[in-house]
Amino acid sequence: MRFVPLAAALAAAVALAGCKSVSNMDTNALMDVGGSAYKAVSLTDAEVVNLSNESCAAMDKQSQVAPANSPYTQRLSRVVRAMPDSVNGTKADYKVYMTKEVNAWAMANGCIRVYSGLMDLMNDDELRGIIGHEIGHVALGHTKGAMQAAAATSAVRGAAGAAGGVVGQLSQSQAGALAEKFINAQFSQSQESAADDYSFDVLTQRKLERKGLVTGFQKLAQLGGSSGSSMMSSHPPSTERATRMQKRIDAGK
Repeated sequence: MRFVPLAAALAAAVALAGCKSVSNMDTNALMDVGGSAYKAVSLTDAEVVNLSNESCAAMDKQSQVAPANSPYTQRLSRVVRAMPDSVNGTKADYKVYMTKEVNAWAMANGCIRVYSGLMDLMNDDELRGIIGHEIGHVALGHTKGAMQAAAATSAVRGAAGAAGGVVGQLSQSQAGALAEKFINAQFSQSQESAADDYSFDVLTQRKLERKGLVTGFQKLAQLGGSSGSSMMSSHPPSTERATRMQKRIDAGK
């Protein structure tokens, strides 16, 4: 998990406020900013779920969600039928965003969103592999750290308006911005590898085809950084991941 130290949060607050503004910012206001950032990085599981509820709802509102009768929604339902229907005891909630972007993500509240651009690129086995990877980030606690970091950064950004006033807690109006920060967060390479392994193990346990993890990563590698995909920018080299998954298949474990 990634945490933002309080000292770093305060430093970021000062940097965001600007040198001239700092002279107009009283000590209590600055401490309120620091306290808000500190609270964000020490969020409980329940608080992370609540933030995820608000963030996911905000993303659904600003995105074009495929309706229930859409071929994309119907295909996704078939694809995940053999996948886990809950994550860490929370029911999985799948939806498709109609966008050419190649991406997918999951939050601690069971919110799992798959972009139609990814579905157009992947066959069913490859799609299961990617979805299993995103579920892995939740099951392994990575998304909790990402939400904590996103919330801390959002809290610190309020320092820009701290001059002459007290910075409050994160509000519903910040949910969209918080969601964007979360979705664009970068996991460490070890976390990405662990999520890959989680997906591989789930597919193995459920007797599903694992080759999709290899060919899916190979397709992502072919897209390269020019695709504009956040999935491309937030993951380690896809060729390496494909090779590692193939080695696990070859080893029979």
